[in-house]
Amino acid sequence: MSHQAKWEYLSAIYRRYRQASRIEKQRILDEFCRVTGYHRKHALRRLNGPLPSPQPIRRRHRVPPYGPEVIRVLAAIWEAAGFPWSLRLKALLPLWLPWVRKRVTLSAKIAQQLLTLSPRQMDRRLHPYKRRLKRRLYGRTKPGTLLKHHIPLKTDRWDVTTPGFTEVDLVSHSGPSAAGEFIHSLNLTDIHTTWDETRAVMGKGQARVQHALDDIRTTLPFRLQGIDSDNGSEFINDHLYRYCQASQIQFTRGPPLQERRQRPCRAEELDPCPQALGRRPL
Repeated sequence: MSHQAKWEYLSAIYRRYRQASRIEKQRILDEFCRVTGYHRKHALRRLNGPLPSPQPIRRRHRVPPYGPEVIRVLAAIWEAAGFPWSLRLKALLPLWLPWVRKRVTLSAKIAQQLLTLSPRQMDRRLHPYKRRLKRRLYGRTKPGTLLKHHIPLKTDRWDVTTPGFTEVDLVSHSGPSAAGEFIHSLNLTDIHTTWDETRAVMGKGQARVQHALDDIRTTLPFRLQGIDSDNGSEFINDHLYRYCQASQIQFTRGPPLQERRQRPCRAEELDPCPQALGRRPL
């Protein structure tokens, strides 16, 4: 209920309440609290006090002291620095200004405005970029539906005392674009010993993932007894399922809502200058 509507309702019942009997006042007060949502004590103060005049809500219209050029440079630095969080980005800005000046004409005014941005303001202004980046970087694990009822869920914590039970994941190295085929890292980590093995895989083909896993298996200093993966189609498929069955490897998968997300690519894997900064002077 808006402020104006509450004032109109109070004006309509004000005189009737002041002239009513004790029982009628009780009924009007109950109805007034239900309609406006006021606390009973506050409602009594409004009805027993002077009739208030309508007070329109004054909204502050603040114009930001910086323009879209500042946000555009900030987004380019944030992307090239490897997507740091706002407090770290605030500390990194002075170090990245020479990198920007080599690519565009950066005026002293824009540089000063860039350095005065607070971490909270950076979070607000970079929010649209983060939403687009999340769809590009974290939307590449397509859930596999084949054989899901054959591969059991691993819902409890790992509690093993022998090596061989591992977590496996596939990490994308596509940079900011997922077009075409690119390298992935197949990471396998032993739960008990934290032994880690990594193999490069071109694309996400079922056979290539299985071959990389088989290569890791032959180099491990212990027997591979089990793997636990996310629900991506590169793992949840008939090819890998039959391989694990034939090799007597326990195959489990994590719950869909708790899938591990891929890490963002490093700054050296990006070249945001032509797309993010452009060539026109700021």
